Amino acid sequence: MTDTLLTLFSAALINNLVLHWPLGVDPLLGSKRRQVHALGIATTCLMLMAGVVGYALYRWLLVPLDLAALRLFVFLPLSVLLIAPLLKLLARLMPKLSFEGLWLLLAGNAGVLGVTLFNAQDDNGLFHATALSLGCGLGFWLVLSLFNDLRQRTFDNDVPLPFRGLPIDLIGAGLIAVAFLGFSGLIKT
Repeated sequence: MTDTLLTLFSAALINNLVLHWPLGVDPLLGSKRRQVHALGIATTCLMLMAGVVGYALYRWLLVPLDLAALRLFVFLPLSVLLIAPLLKLLARLMPKLSFEGLWLLLAGNAGVLGVTLFNAQDDNGLFHATALSLGCGLGFWLVLSLFNDLRQRTFDNDVPLPFRGLPIDLIGAGLIAVAFLGFSGLIKT
């Protein structure tokens, strides 16, 4: 139980998928202000579902049939096929949030594929795969919210002309990554 919680916190804070591994950066730059939480919830749920189902397919179908080399060709369609039903379910459960237009951001998110590949690489069990998937999704949502807040603050302030737009966004992402680097001493193994 302790290892599962450590995996959850480590995936969310220390080994963050966006800041530590450069996966899932594209939705940071493409999300609109009002859809940040909808994108965070949808990505977290998609990472959880794709990670757990992908782990189950890999360990209980591909490995016994000696087809482990085809994992990429199984995980990519799996994550794409889960997007439409997930968005319909989330729109029904949370009608106040707008989940429209998130299909492309979810389909192009390399973090979802990265989570399924990380789960296939480490054989630590289904609970570990679930904790890793959930932690990566929550970490993505946290970074997305922080990055959106930083973008709003720089938009309202007087930023020099050469730094407006993408340059200040990249500088801010680097500063957030340095701040998250402070969590690396939090968990000692």
